[in-house]
Amino acid sequence: MSPSEPISGRVNEAARFSTTHWSVVLAAGRDSSPSAREALQQLCLAYWYPLYAYVRRQGHTPEDAQDLTQEFFTRFLARNSVRLADRERGRFRTFLLSSLKHFLVDEWKRATREKRGGRETVLSLDELAAETRYASEPAHNESPDALFDKRWAATLMEQTMAKLAAEFAGASRPDLFETLKMIVWGEQNKSYTETAELLGMTEGALKVAVHRFRQRYGELLRAEVANTVATPAEIDEEVRYLISALRLNE
Repeated sequence: MSPSEPISGRVNEAARFSTTHWSVVLAAGRDSSPSAREALQQLCLAYWYPLYAYVRRQGHTPEDAQDLTQEFFTRFLARNSVRLADRERGRFRTFLLSSLKHFLVDEWKRATREKRGGRETVLSLDELAAETRYASEPAHNESPDALFDKRWAATLMEQTMAKLAAEFAGASRPDLFETLKMIVWGEQNKSYTETAELLGMTEGALKVAVHRFRQRYGELLRAEVANTVATPAEIDEEVRYLISALRLNE
């Protein structure tokens, strides 16, 4: 499926929304409940790479960027900075980046003076993989903010695809997942007839499977986005924005 296609899967969305990560965090408010802290940690762990890429694009060395990103999360979680979140404009993406910018302006010098290795670790980050991933970023002059948004969008879609792959693996059909993914993303060179024959399916059954794959991907993507916004009404707008971010400089 092209990421620009309409996203479906809104059944009972509002009813489920109260259990999404960011809504749990916001609902906790000033109370540092265990559920809210766990939800916040899950969000931070899932989306730390866009922040790391932002810090690197600001010109920091890999070592300093690793220290700054980890120190930011340490303080962000320890100080319950989420209490400052605006409930009316509650996207986790914008709140987290704004918090990072304030941290870099106000506190990065003190953070980088600390002896490397003496920092507190609150999240287990694969820093080597982060720098390897950053080194593969395009060389064009993309702003730190644009790179952050693009990596955020890519992370959402990667996590969505990983969850869909896990569902197919659970049904003992990882081969079907790989084939459907290639068809939906336009990477399959064979015809429907040839592909169906290889899978031991009818062409009609394959087309139904492709349709269901697109539909389920859309449902999972919306659920992933729901974890990072404050209200159900923001989901469509956030999806549209992140799709546009992926198109920048491509």
